[in-house]
Amino acid sequence: MIRRLHLVSLLALIAFAVSPASGSSNGSISGVVRDSSGIPQIGAAVELLRPDMTVVAAVYTNSKGSYIFSDVLPGHYAVKAMGTSFLPSLRENVKVRTAAVVNLTLNTLYEVMQWLPAESKATNANKDDWEWTLRSAANRPLLRWLEDGPLVVVSDRSGAKPKLKARLMATGQEGTFGESGERFTASVEETPSNSRELLARVDFAPNTNEGLESMLGFRQDLGFAGAVESLAAISIHPVVEGPDGAGLDEAMMRSAETINLGDEFEVEAGAQQVLARFSENSPNTILAALPFATVSWHGPKSTVSYRMASAMPSMGHNESQAGYFLPRVAMRDGQLTMERGLHQEIAWERRTDASGVSFVVYSDQIANPVIEASGRPSTGDSVLRDPRSGLMRGSGQDFSSAGVVATIDHRMGNGNRVQLAYANGNAMVMPAAVRSTGLNQMFAAARPRRAQMYAISLSGTLEGTGTKWRASYRWQPSDTVTAIAPYSIGAMEPYLNLHLRQPIAAHNGGVNVEALLNVSNLLAEGYRPYLTNSGTVIFAQDQRGIGAGVAFTF
Repeated sequence: MIRRLHLVSLLALIAFAVSPASGSSNGSISGVVRDSSGIPQIGAAVELLRPDMTVVAAVYTNSKGSYIFSDVLPGHYAVKAMGTSFLPSLRENVKVRTAAVVNLTLNTLYEVMQWLPAESKATNANKDDWEWTLRSAANRPLLRWLEDGPLVVVSDRSGAKPKLKARLMATGQEGTFGESGERFTASVEETPSNSRELLARVDFAPNTNEGLESMLGFRQDLGFAGAVESLAAISIHPVVEGPDGAGLDEAMMRSAETINLGDEFEVEAGAQQVLARFSENSPNTILAALPFATVSWHGPKSTVSYRMASAMPSMGHNESQAGYFLPRVAMRDGQLTMERGLHQEIAWERRTDASGVSFVVYSDQIANPVIEASGRPSTGDSVLRDPRSGLMRGSGQDFSSAGVVATIDHRMGNGNRVQLAYANGNAMVMPAAVRSTGLNQMFAAARPRRAQMYAISLSGTLEGTGTKWRASYRWQPSDTVTAIAPYSIGAMEPYLNLHLRQPIAAHNGGVNVEALLNVSNLLAEGYRPYLTNSGTVIFAQDQRGIGAGVAFTF
């Protein structure tokens, strides 16, 4: 009997000793959510997250801005607070043993963009129990895009310094208007940052005064709030001459802002300030502001948008080149003119993982359309010319156009892609001259005519060799001297073109070498006016162009 009493007493003591120990094995997380002024936020949503950002539990703050997660297993967690009109705030690496206190501050987008984190304005407000441990180059709090959705302000997070990837290319090609021979290109391709991107590029011809193009830009991605960007480009071409023999200089400053209104609406607006002149105090100077705007509605798979633009994109350039943002200029009646207009469109696009289709209805008012010719100008011809290549530019009469653009693209296996496009609208046509005439008269006689455009593009990567290739063919009537639907985004170069990029060598140090080959207008299709020595204008087949070089990525 005594033994039984001892045994029961021993079991009772063990149970009494174990029960509080098991209860104390779990901990808790509590704290207060405030704004940057120190005011407690009532009804803010607070989530307890695992290290992989999956949700463990969610609560709301009370009338004093307080919250608590009780009965939390020991381990490492993250705590995220969310409130209306605020950016979510995330505290990472919260270690729970018994009771942890995590106070969070909610900031607006404007406050996050300030030079320093906002200090509490209330004298009696308690400060957060953490400090910013990672800032941007401007000493700002770090913004981070989470896989589970929103952009958050992150604290207590270690990170590596951003690294730049640069590309150096050496090419031998005809180059752009007024250029020939060798050209060197140095560009910053990207910065591996989730929120910032630096654009930098310079093109020049060594040991000559052929010209220089450079570009420097910065883009800041603000997550759900949108993005802001600024871009500057300059082009110096001393060999491109006006009537008085002075060289041509161009400069451009572009600024834009993208605003997201919820998950469905997006607004982008901005302007380009463009300067073109022959010399510093030249009376032949153009200074223009070219605004642009886009309003888009995004559905589950479809997008409906309205776009307005002024500056006409340059065919044959991409957004990483300065020439893409610099409008083309020419001469008319002795005055420097800039190709520009008013483009408006309504577009519908539907896209899936494997394919996409879009349909655009547009209306254009085009001023100073550029027409190119070859030869030597006659006395009295007012054109922009390059004496070395014999290439000349003049402006035609203003005209209007309206039409449609339809595209279909499909992604096939192994990364291959095919795209089909159709467009109709007005393009300038040069009339046949029955007697000898000058270029100015020919340019002035050009008239718009309704025409159609068909295009196909194939691209992909060859297995085994890693060769990246793209072949495109854009057809329009050969007697047209301007593009159909010139404001089309992603418009292909006219006629048959081929682009190849072949990896040659790769090293563990991050240095990669590629061979480049670009062939434009392979079949020499289309016609260009040529001015003979006798002053007669004739039309002959346009020329082919071949560019080749080597690119080093490091």
